[in-house]
Amino acid sequence: MALPNTHYGAPAIERMLRDCQGIFFIGIGGISMSALARITKRQGYRVGGSDRSTSEVTAALADEGIEVFTGHSAAHLEGYDAVVYTVAIDGENPEYREAICRGLPVLSRADYLGYLMARFSKRIGVSGMHGKSTCTAMCAHILEAAGDPTVLCGAELCEKTHSSCRIGAPDGVFLFEACEYMDSFLDLYPTLAVILNLGMDHVDYFHSMDQIRRSFRAFAERTDGAGGVLCNADDSECLRALEGFTGKVHSFALVAPAEFTAERICYEKGRTSFDFCRYGARLCRISMPVCGEHNVYNALASAAASLLVGVRPDVIAKGLADFHGAKRRMERKGSLGGAEIYDDYGHHPDEIKATLKGARQMGYERVLCAYQPHTYSRTAGLLREFAEALGEADRVFMVDIYAAREQNVYGVSSETLAGMIGENARYCGDFASTAAAIREEAREGDLVIVMGAGDIFRVFDLLWEE
Repeated sequence: MALPNTHYGAPAIERMLRDCQGIFFIGIGGISMSALARITKRQGYRVGGSDRSTSEVTAALADEGIEVFTGHSAAHLEGYDAVVYTVAIDGENPEYREAICRGLPVLSRADYLGYLMARFSKRIGVSGMHGKSTCTAMCAHILEAAGDPTVLCGAELCEKTHSSCRIGAPDGVFLFEACEYMDSFLDLYPTLAVILNLGMDHVDYFHSMDQIRRSFRAFAERTDGAGGVLCNADDSECLRALEGFTGKVHSFALVAPAEFTAERICYEKGRTSFDFCRYGARLCRISMPVCGEHNVYNALASAAASLLVGVRPDVIAKGLADFHGAKRRMERKGSLGGAEIYDDYGHHPDEIKATLKGARQMGYERVLCAYQPHTYSRTAGLLREFAEALGEADRVFMVDIYAAREQNVYGVSSETLAGMIGENARYCGDFASTAAAIREEAREGDLVIVMGAGDIFRVFDLLWEE
């Protein structure tokens, strides 16, 4: 069973770590955990960690002088004074149990992140069920054009370094992706809380929209009245979550009246452009090499957040002009038989539908999608929604469900989902069969999206095999 978040708070953690020389990260290969390890290393601590397998991320950490262990063992804690863990680990993890036995400070990832950010005066937290990583990456591009921010994103910002973080100046902006799962974001301290959208997800934790609205309302209240909230006025659930909120509220929208709007939106040859407006007055023209209405929302939110922390409109336009997307967010991987091949992290029906609709706007003859569902609980809870969303593609190749932390107690399968989608869907099962199906069907003029939050990226190793 996964462990809960700790909720010590920044002042208490400051006292707990006062005499610590080394900090150990359980699950160090994760996107967020690897970022925290890098920041901790920069602060002068001895840093080490473990993960169940090696990866490009763990190899990059080792190259930076961070001690990385494959597998978990109590012996790995030798020489470390504190432990940071991801809530995805099991309570029987030997390193976690050893830390408890030795009486070491043991902190959850979110609690530790809240401690790290508390010393920054400007803190932008990007939340929402979908689009967080892309919006955070867009905002990072803008803030880098303006200064020297510290950034923690849920996706890799730079493929060469396999890093999801950027370590900036102590007096710069602290930009972070705020994850709602297990209410992790309620340990964080935004001065500007961005809420992109609300919807049903993480059904193993969230059981109703009421619960989700309460969580996001609590996140908004983390600004403690000193900052503000930037919310999507086109999302009725966002507005419901903020009913009665007494703090400062800024809004963005494409349809509803709002403080920040995108006007004269144009999609052309893989680029999107629009006028960035505040209270109806044009601030600048934004043009960026990514497509889809969902990315207009992401760009509008990132532009508005940047403006609210003092970035000039011309710098905002410059920052977005060369934004090509975060890693695994419609990331181009190459071509095959004249078809263009893309990688995408989408794993919720709303994300899938938005990505496939955006793909339609890129001008290809057909859109093909190879999809791996993520977790049994999400697939079972949103089965009809998945079938409808994947139906946006001309052809669908279904891969077996990625279990993550779960057992299949729901009796759900990718084969069942393929049958619900209809005749355009084909159950492939494993990666080799999926790669073969793509090679067989892809042709010139097609766009092929390999999609999912699990390990479906392994298909790429097979697509171009001789």
